[in-house]
Amino acid sequence: MKKIIKYSSLAALGLVAAGLLAACSGGEKKDAASGEATTAKKEIIVATNGSPKPFIYEENGELTGYEIELVRAIFKDSDKYTVKFEKTEWSGIFPGLDSDRYQMAVNNLSYTKERAEKYLYAAPTAKNPNVLVVKKDDSSIKSLADIGGKSTEVVQATTSAKQLEAYNAEHPDNPTILNYTKADFQQIMVRLSDGQFDYKIFDKIGVETVIKNQGLDNLKVIELPSDQQPYVYPLLAQGQDELKSFVDKRIKELYKDGTLEKLSKQFFGDTYLPAEADIK
Repeated sequence: MKKIIKYSSLAALGLVAAGLLAACSGGEKKDAASGEATTAKKEIIVATNGSPKPFIYEENGELTGYEIELVRAIFKDSDKYTVKFEKTEWSGIFPGLDSDRYQMAVNNLSYTKERAEKYLYAAPTAKNPNVLVVKKDDSSIKSLADIGGKSTEVVQATTSAKQLEAYNAEHPDNPTILNYTKADFQQIMVRLSDGQFDYKIFDKIGVETVIKNQGLDNLKVIELPSDQQPYVYPLLAQGQDELKSFVDKRIKELYKDGTLEKLSKQFFGDTYLPAEADIK
């Protein structure tokens, strides 16, 4: 009888110990070196459609570019977050943020009031003003005042598309002709070079990169005046306030230690950084 009681007591103690181990193991792992409990890192999924170059592009089957390498630098050695990129169509980025499928997005995103009402803007990471692109032999378009009756290609819901839709609302008697497409920017620029439409509005860095890389020497760039800071930003889903604080802090640190400038020169060939006072 004594043996039975002894063995029963040991079994009970084993069950209690197992329960304690299970209770302690939720969301924690033991560090092999120190033996101390560590909390599992949170995975941050960053959405992008993989263009335009040099902000985002694929090389040897891997995503790279200014924004991709900057995001990697932001999360490097973080003890709280890991980062994963997910390539999707442009039209899928914002619904993905809405549903929390993605916590963050990078895609050469500029500021709009409509986006700011739905999402969180992190600190700016690059300065990238819009320009007007036409064929060199076209003297009929010198500024935005000349685009009435002229045609262009745009991707729906992009900043330039909304800008031109607003232009048409203000000029109903002589609107610009908008041809909507799902083509990437490189394809659009080639079609402009071939004369399939009259002009394109896009950011300076992207335009100059494609003209150089694609050899589109028959195109010219016209600077556009602007009263706004033409910055590029990471965008975060609503509710990601803690993540935004982390990203903002890291962008500021990477600005000060020279990482942003190094990446800008590597991918843009020059320094295209926001004013330091605007990185808050």
